[in-house]
Amino acid sequence: MPEAIATRIPPPRASGLGWRTLDPQSCWSLRVELAAAAGPMATAGLPLALAACRAATRGEWAALWLGPDEQLLVGMNSSHAQFEPRLAGALAGIAHALVDVSHRQAAIEIAGPDATRLLALGCPLDLHLSQAPVGLCTRTVFAKAEVVLWRQEADRFQLQAWRSFLPYVTGLLALGSQELAPQA
Repeated sequence: MPEAIATRIPPPRASGLGWRTLDPQSCWSLRVELAAAAGPMATAGLPLALAACRAATRGEWAALWLGPDEQLLVGMNSSHAQFEPRLAGALAGIAHALVDVSHRQAAIEIAGPDATRLLALGCPLDLHLSQAPVGLCTRTVFAKAEVVLWRQEADRFQLQAWRSFLPYVTGLLALGSQELAPQA
């Protein structure tokens, strides 16, 4: 049973297959008509991704386009309290749904020259740069876990998973790291 085995494998020590869990982030699920919110959000200095499956960043905050009216807003946990009033002000008078999902999410950074190989062990997407350019973000799966994948640089990704799936996802990453590591 791969799931049971993967959760017992310790994280890799030192290899070219670098991944790490990130410090807690502030995450908000925003449902809004993008055309109505674009101007007010820009005026407030807040990111809003207008292109399909792309991320937009502004300062320490990013907006990940997950659907025609759905954004995942991700930022530093330390600025959570300052972000909420700015966001509420920008969206005042605009029909929207805004939910703080910080408690639900966990982020993993996968970086290095073999990052795409490691992700390919559990992700069905074509991660070649021509098909998954820098800035791409999308919902997908990593093995059996639903995740949000964001390519931040050519060899650096952020994977957002529900906290309840974190042992499963990190266990599979550890197992994949061991399989892909050069033999000594």
